[in-house]
Amino acid sequence: MSKLRLSAVLIAALLLLSACPAPVCNYNYKREPDPRKPGAEYQIGIGDSLRINVWKNQDLSTPAIVRPDGTITMALIGDIKAAGRHPSQLKAEISMRLKKFLATVPPVTIAVDQVRSYRFTVSGQVARGGQFSPNKYVTVSEAIALAQGMTRFADADNTVLIRVRANGKITRIPICWKQIELGKRPDMDIVMLAGDRLHVP
Repeated sequence: MSKLRLSAVLIAALLLLSACPAPVCNYNYKREPDPRKPGAEYQIGIGDSLRINVWKNQDLSTPAIVRPDGTITMALIGDIKAAGRHPSQLKAEISMRLKKFLATVPPVTIAVDQVRSYRFTVSGQVARGGQFSPNKYVTVSEAIALAQGMTRFADADNTVLIRVRANGKITRIPICWKQIELGKRPDMDIVMLAGDRLHVP
């Protein structure tokens, strides 16, 4: 091979490498919430079935399903936002509103009877993409397993988790899959939250 041809091959190789930079996953994964931790309170979502009990007041006690607009309806109070709140926050809001109608507000309890809002999407180069609604919290690796794994065409180390914050801001969380697979970055195997989108390019 001539020196000129060898130089051309080396230049082409360098251009190829520069076009495909190594994935960088230096995100602070520990700042992401883990709803499995002791003391972590459940966040109510659309479709969840609630049971609201106002002590010794059957007229106000009621079951409620969170509607697509994120609200529920109670006697006296009317519509109240439930989605995105913890049960303790909803309880405080209901108690505060009841003060307008009752001289003494009885204790209020909120129970989540059925969880229907825990849904996320896995898309891209996976065997079976789509929306999943497991009956327990799952991590990124478990979500990939639910989608029956990645295809051989997957660019695994450029996987991204797209998460919408409570304020509407969208965060793109990089996932370097091979580091999870090899056990090098267990911190990267974060818990999937309701509404998450995991995309494998």
